Amino acid sequence: MHRELKVMLLIDSARAYERALLSGIARYSQLHGPWIFFHKPPFWETRPRKSLLAELGTVDGIILIESSYLPEILKLCVPVIVSNYATERIDGLPNIVSDHRAIGRMVADHLIERGFRHFAFCGDGDYFWSNQRCEGFQQRVQEAGSKVHCFEPASIPKDLLWKKEQQFLMAWLRSLPQPVGLMACIDERSRQIAEACKAAALSVPDQVAILGVDNDEIIYNLSNIPLSSVALTAEQGGYEAAELLDKLMQGRRNTKDLIEIKPSHVVTRASTDVLAIEDPQVSRAAKFISDHCRHTIYVADVAKAAGLSRRVLEKRFRTALARSINGHIRQCRVQHILKMLTYSEMTILEIALTMGFSDAAHIARYFRSQTGMSLAEYRRQHCPKYHRHLRGAPGHS
Repeated sequence: MHRELKVMLLIDSARAYERALLSGIARYSQLHGPWIFFHKPPFWETRPRKSLLAELGTVDGIILIESSYLPEILKLCVPVIVSNYATERIDGLPNIVSDHRAIGRMVADHLIERGFRHFAFCGDGDYFWSNQRCEGFQQRVQEAGSKVHCFEPASIPKDLLWKKEQQFLMAWLRSLPQPVGLMACIDERSRQIAEACKAAALSVPDQVAILGVDNDEIIYNLSNIPLSSVALTAEQGGYEAAELLDKLMQGRRNTKDLIEIKPSHVVTRASTDVLAIEDPQVSRAAKFISDHCRHTIYVADVAKAAGLSRRVLEKRFRTALARSINGHIRQCRVQHILKMLTYSEMTILEIALTMGFSDAAHIARYFRSQTGMSLAEYRRQHCPKYHRHLRGAPGHS
């Protein structure tokens, strides 16, 4: 009889990132288990540390985002997969890591594409992941010929109440050149920035456009304005971690040291739903493209909507947004395809017909030429919920 494996999960569930990891682990267990899970006690439970360590002695494998238990865990001689907030990785163990610099670059690209020329970053210098996101953001902004204004909270006492800390944040926000595209290191920080903007009478997104990380539904629903955010492949990372742990618990050789979580796409909401374009006719052209990108449109259509000749508009469009009109049309169409891949249960053929393509093969070639990957590959890597609900359904690719 097949023995049910026991797995300890030392992962909190307070943030969207950890919840996505747990969801991926659970999905693997449902398909290839089931496993018996032991969990980190909730914060209100006063269980002694030694009782948790006793439970650890009964498990077959462990996945953790904890460092305090690591010395005891390593003595158990069971397979362990680890992630850590304090250091980038722990030597000698398989690590779940995030490409934080790529996250920063994706945020910068989103804000640059929206026409911003002024940029800011608000993070938490106590954490390496915040600093790396800032580095990626700064690098991409510098490549575009601009600089980043960083919030420096080092002089602010750590135990300062939010009401007092908000005053420092408000003063910094007021000092920024406008309009400014601002990256927050995490969604919780985005919400604080949105509150500070409201208190400082700064308009979001017209004066300050805010973009965070994690796509935390709870956080953006609690905010005074819907917050844009970078979605991560954390659920897929949880699935891959569970898959690796299963292999290790079965005594098979480890061939993978890193499980990498990458930025998937920007989920655009009201906090960045703006184009920072001073040229009114280019702004009108960009809005026409945004409103009609689900259909086949041509440069001549855009020029007519803007009230300019094609040649004049092309020149002014490149000056304002550093890309061609056709390039902007392709970008908007790809972003719309990504949304349908991620949030709908439509087949590839249904998406193709909705977007004005003649068949699935046509949209597949178009998507690959713009992104370097297939539609099926994108869904497999970035849309695990799609596979959970539609696995085996006919007509899906």
